[in-house]
Amino acid sequence: MTRWVKIFSTVASICTVCRAVMDSVTQTASHAVSTEGETVTLACGYKSTSDNPFLLWYKQRLSKVPVYLLGRAKYGHGDNGTEFSERFQSKLNLSSSSVPLTIRNLQVSDSAVYYCALQPTVTTTPYTPHRKAT
Repeated sequence: MTRWVKIFSTVASICTVCRAVMDSVTQTASHAVSTEGETVTLACGYKSTSDNPFLLWYKQRLSKVPVYLLGRAKYGHGDNGTEFSERFQSKLNLSSSSVPLTIRNLQVSDSAVYYCALQPTVTTTPYTPHRKAT
């Protein structure tokens, strides 16, 4: 019996406040369906003003928080999260401004939403909060 693996990729366009207009990531495919044992590649393109961009991939299972999968940079090989084996591979391609994620030997447990992100990431606002006069 063939077991299907559903993989969803979502854009996590997280940028620095000052570079928010210029830095971004784009994931073109919204989902991929494949069978156990096959290989799937998820695309992620990016635009960055940095001369050393650092791209990250996260995996989020249903009703769970995103988990760090791997990170890739211009210099060095990057790193893989502790839970993820050699089946998960990625390489930063500077000429095409992309960092595709390849998952080999698919397993049903790979069914998840996959996020591509560009570091540095921030979750703060550039505005100073209003303070009550004293």
